[in-house]
Amino acid sequence: MNGDWLIRGRDGRLSVYLPSGEAALCRAERGPGGPWGIARTVGGDQLLHPVLAVGQGPDRYAHLVSWRPTGKVESGLVHSTHFRPHLAALDWHPIGHPDKKGIRTGPPAVAVDAQGRAHVFVRNSGGGVSLLVQKEKGGWNPWWDLKGRDVQGELAAVTGESGRVELYAAVPGALLHWRQEEPGAQPVLEEAMEASVRPDTLHALATSADSTTLFYTDDSGDLCAWRPGGKPTAVLAAAGPGPVSAVRCELDGHDCTLLAQRSASGRVAFAAYPTEDESAGAWWTESGPSLPADTLVRVTLDEDDRVVAASLSPSTGTLLLTRRKEEPGLALEAWREI
Repeated sequence: MNGDWLIRGRDGRLSVYLPSGEAALCRAERGPGGPWGIARTVGGDQLLHPVLAVGQGPDRYAHLVSWRPTGKVESGLVHSTHFRPHLAALDWHPIGHPDKKGIRTGPPAVAVDAQGRAHVFVRNSGGGVSLLVQKEKGGWNPWWDLKGRDVQGELAAVTGESGRVELYAAVPGALLHWRQEEPGAQPVLEEAMEASVRPDTLHALATSADSTTLFYTDDSGDLCAWRPGGKPTAVLAAAGPGPVSAVRCELDGHDCTLLAQRSASGRVAFAAYPTEDESAGAWWTESGPSLPADTLVRVTLDEDDRVVAASLSPSTGTLLLTRRKEEPGLALEAWREI
């Protein structure tokens, strides 16, 4: 999965999305902070490949993108919008292929701008990145070739506080950054930063009115933060081999960035530091039980702006959840299976 698969909907309910076999599923709270309902198929009965990208705009609608088989070896991308967790999502709508037709080229990523338009990014057969943008009044614009080459692993798409969309990608020995200069405009490849980066460890977060921050693990095992225009900074040693999740939150009156990652021991590790002040230092604190190696971790804020963390094992379907206690610091409730 790619993107914010644990989200808060427009009605305040938390929901999670996951691929399951040849379908995509959603589980959601029956009410904000309440018990969870059963998993339901989203997007109709279209057969899918086991890949899913999720993005959410300021309107809190969820945009889902996946690949579907279109022939013996060929595939195409499909898109669905989920307006509220307790309502059925729109049926999957075919949106094409970056090379008009062909095999799957890479995992998609989706971000949603301030006008509610989905931006679907995917690697193309040339090794660069292509983009498909939703029209504000329905339909889709033609594919754009954003250039780049030798792109590896998952892309990290993010919407800044400005409402404009940005994209990060890993290539051998460097990071690439694209940014829209105006809403709805074609993102421009603004910077290539020399860096040793492990593919499939990228996570981007809006951290100020003017900046987004990319988190990634480098070849030495450090978890690094990079804001375009500056140099990458090592925040602390990565807790484990997988991607990190991050959210901005208020901790004891301070604007902080909270990081979460499955640690090498199998537990979920948390670390926090003042937003955009990596020099302040951070350290990991582990929580909860030991989890399977394929476990994904995500953090978000609930309707009361309390930190919520979820762990999901795609192989077992086990979903665990915890919330921050209403007390100083980052004390968490006991993890519970939902």
